[in-house]
Amino acid sequence: MRRFWCETLKGMLIVWIAWSSLLSCYEIIRLKIPMTMYLYEEEAKEVLSGNHEKLDPQKLHLDFSGDVIIQETAQGNFEAVCSLFGVIPLKTMEVTVVSKQELIPGGIPVGIYVQTEGVFVIGTGQIETAQGTIESPAKNIVKTGDYITHVQGNTISRKQELITELSRFQGEELILGIRRNGETIEVAIKPLLSENGAQIGVWVRDDTQGVGTLTYITADEKFGALGHGISDADSELLMEVSEGKLYDCEIFEITKGEKGTPGKLSGKIIYSQSNLFGEVTGNLSGGIYGKANAHLQESVEYQPMPIALKQEITEGAAAILSSVSGELKEYDVKIEKIYRNDNDVNKGMVLTVVDEELLSLTGGIVQGMSGSPIIQNGKLVGAVTHVLVNDPTKGYGIFIENMLSNH
Repeated sequence: MRRFWCETLKGMLIVWIAWSSLLSCYEIIRLKIPMTMYLYEEEAKEVLSGNHEKLDPQKLHLDFSGDVIIQETAQGNFEAVCSLFGVIPLKTMEVTVVSKQELIPGGIPVGIYVQTEGVFVIGTGQIETAQGTIESPAKNIVKTGDYITHVQGNTISRKQELITELSRFQGEELILGIRRNGETIEVAIKPLLSENGAQIGVWVRDDTQGVGTLTYITADEKFGALGHGISDADSELLMEVSEGKLYDCEIFEITKGEKGTPGKLSGKIIYSQSNLFGEVTGNLSGGIYGKANAHLQESVEYQPMPIALKQEITEGAAAILSSVSGELKEYDVKIEKIYRNDNDVNKGMVLTVVDEELLSLTGGIVQGMSGSPIIQNGKLVGAVTHVLVNDPTKGYGIFIENMLSNH
């Protein structure tokens, strides 16, 4: 009897190990298939994504003998359900079929100025009233990330307009129109009188500016830059922009990056019509976007270059295009890792700078290089987005298809 139970337990253990191994293999295969993917028309590509409409089986071919392969002949968005051996469901992928595209790589520094859509609230604080008391009139009423758009029904978009409206305060409660998480609400708040006049105890901002790098210009004269959106420096929230401008920029100082301290490019921006590069129309997670004028189009040096979708990118040698030295050059980098299925749109690749000239000049990747085009095998594959603080020779990049999806 004892031997019987030993053999039984041994058999159960073998079954458990086999089942666990199968589950592990299943999860490895499932994770290999990304959530989203772009495919060129009439080309078979490694499946890395899925879509929104039921896919016609006659248009799709999946081959699980190696990597998953998809064949599509018409533009559009489709939903592809992958299964192992045609039986075991793996993942539903979003597949977008696109035409081949060429972009003009940038690599030149640009000055950026944008205005917020409403008065952006950085935070709330205390004020000292004329009676000497310390009060927080906006606490639990106005929140960080709010946009004040109206005071007593009057539309405002600038800080000075808010100050002007508050100066009319006669002791009554005011109604503020606020946009919060995309919804418009009204809140009541009573300003308090201080030595500086009527105040509601909020820290606000209505514009921002900085230096970045142009990534590309499209055939229809649209531009993309930065590779990530412009966020408020204090709250780290993506800023909702009403309008903005792109300017020519002259880099006059480079602060080299060191371990624990990111470097930066310091640039001179002259806000004049003669220096204008174009109009900023969007500030989104994948970068800033707008319309390029003739001055910007004349300032780029490269000819149109085909793009590479993320399944075409390989680990290994690549280059970033930058003019940090004052001359537009390709600097050698190595793509260390590719995260095709990562939800962080701005961190699809890990890069290491291996170019001795660039390392000597900047120490690696520095602030202001965001948007620098990444080139591999003669194709534009993405843009630099972030530097690793603990190692300035390393940074992240965004896939070019993720930048283009915001147009």
